[in-house]
Amino acid sequence: MLCRLRGRWLRPLPVLQHGARDRPLAPTSTGGIKHSALPVWAVASVSAVGSGGPGSWYEALATSAPVHGTEEVLLGVHTATGLPWWACIGLTTVALRGAVTLPLAAYQHYILAKVENLQPEIKNIARHLNQEVAVRANQLRWSKRVARLTYLKNMRRLVSELYVRDNCHPFKATVLVWIQFPVWIFMSVALRNFSTGATHSEGFSVQEQLATDGILWFPDLTALDSTWILPISVGIINLLIVEIFALQKIGMSRFQTYITYFVRAVSVLMIPVAATLPSSIVLYWLCSSLMGLSQNLLLRSPRFRQLCRIPLTKSDSDTPYKDLFAAFYAKFISKK
Repeated sequence: MLCRLRGRWLRPLPVLQHGARDRPLAPTSTGGIKHSALPVWAVASVSAVGSGGPGSWYEALATSAPVHGTEEVLLGVHTATGLPWWACIGLTTVALRGAVTLPLAAYQHYILAKVENLQPEIKNIARHLNQEVAVRANQLRWSKRVARLTYLKNMRRLVSELYVRDNCHPFKATVLVWIQFPVWIFMSVALRNFSTGATHSEGFSVQEQLATDGILWFPDLTALDSTWILPISVGIINLLIVEIFALQKIGMSRFQTYITYFVRAVSVLMIPVAATLPSSIVLYWLCSSLMGLSQNLLLRSPRFRQLCRIPLTKSDSDTPYKDLFAAFYAKFISKK
């Protein structure tokens, strides 16, 4: 295949050869505004939200159709099951995670496995393309800059063709984030509406129901958790998820390392933020994080991956949990 492709790989760069200026790509946003805005609505009181006027962004979000739909789902679960609200929150979280995010997470692993299996072919193409560019640069007397840009442009094209051929563009792996994060926001805002008395059901305030439907050390789901057990638990579980991800990645790029440190910082920051929120919201966060941890561990299982038809990769292990424990022990325990 490589021999037949030789000579067709390289496409001329007429713009570069005519001396046109480079056009650098504009940096894109990764949603940092959403992350930085979270503590604002989370910590703000109802009166503070109201002071923003009818056009405030949080009021628009709190009264939006997705949030209203989420409230209806929670009320429906509570009415159908007759369970106390702490159990309804947990049951709804498990159902959403199992029915929505778990299939999307399996699809994400499917795409990433196919991308990983393409790496040897990509490296082989890069080596041959580099040789061909060197020959052409010598024949046409290209400058180093023109030769480098020619290589990069053609390499991007060839890699894109591989992604199209195997239907595994890495962007498809981000669909989980685009679904999971909005669901998390809508659930959090809906529970805040319940906890602040903004929502009523059949003439009864849901806030009054939440005030008596807690459990253990948080009997009032509208109140803060003065013990900080729920907020700290949320932070610990999220950090554990981050570390599991970091341990399974060998030789992370600089960008991946920065992202890992950023997510660690967000996980720690969520502890004081959660301590200022009603227990109903923090309970949801804890249930969601526990499901996320279970989901990550489940997707390491060779049998489950086979069931989901996730392709085998070179980095797969027959004993993933044993390897995870060994890596965790080596990183956090044996060093002490």
